[in-house]
Amino acid sequence: MDGFFPLETGRRRTLKAPIGCVGVGLHSGRPAKLSLLPAPSGTGIRFRRTDTGIEIPATFDQVVDTRLCTALGSATDPAARLATVEHVMAALAGCGIDDAIVAVDGPEVPILDGSAAPFVFLIDCAGITGHAGHVAAIEVLRPVRVQDGEGPDAAWAELLPSREDRLDIALSIDFPSTAIGRQSIALRLSTRNFREDLADARTFTLAEDVSRLRAAGLAQGGSLDNAIVVDGPLVLNPGGLRRPDEFVRHKALDVVGDLALAGAPLRGRFFGHRSGHGLNNRLLRTLFADPANWRYHRGRAAVEGGAVALPAAAAAAPAR
Repeated sequence: MDGFFPLETGRRRTLKAPIGCVGVGLHSGRPAKLSLLPAPSGTGIRFRRTDTGIEIPATFDQVVDTRLCTALGSATDPAARLATVEHVMAALAGCGIDDAIVAVDGPEVPILDGSAAPFVFLIDCAGITGHAGHVAAIEVLRPVRVQDGEGPDAAWAELLPSREDRLDIALSIDFPSTAIGRQSIALRLSTRNFREDLADARTFTLAEDVSRLRAAGLAQGGSLDNAIVVDGPLVLNPGGLRRPDEFVRHKALDVVGDLALAGAPLRGRFFGHRSGHGLNNRLLRTLFADPANWRYHRGRAAVEGGAVALPAAAAAAPAR
């Protein structure tokens, strides 16, 4: 089934075999080794720091920093923290992986080429297999909205109910740089169009911000090999853009990765304007702050008698 979250038919899915890669952290600049590992049904996605032995569930309530990336773990202890999880989370969600361990030997997931495509390639090489338990989704029951600022320049994000067993995304961005400008995208997510329309869209920055970021200890591993750099009307990367609207496609990719931290697939519609990691996380926190906003949707396969295996964070919440 070409479903982003195949609620109607399928069992939970994990990797057939372990697989790994090496790279560099975008912000830390440190070498990083990552391994994707199969996990038992109901594990959900968990991050493991192999250098410290700390394991962190990939859930919205574990987010401790959203400054230019999404970081999980401890706000005060670097040994219990892992940064830049959004691209690998997007790849796992986009490929329909419900249970996996992401093992990293340092403080940051490797940036690779700045998109989710290398992680999708790893998942495809490892293979995907179904196992015990059925997919359960989080169904949005009422509109939920968060916003920064007022008027036409406000940044905002919202989740609305949907009758479909999918997550729909409609997103717009607006940058003063003429190489970016205003762009928008709307799509109903499936495993196919995640791969075709979002996975290869790279992260980006403005040339004028690079020095400031590095002075703040960020973007230490950034280069034209792993990020698009824009200077006014110019794209400085020798190969140019992969798509004319690669910028908004990458922002949509970030939405997929950030919303995957719900702990189970979302069934609803996402709308946003100039939304980033901070607003995406606030949106999930607002959704789960009121039990009337959501419920579990277990799909026809589960309703007909199959056991539903939920990740620990989701299982702890009251089902209604």
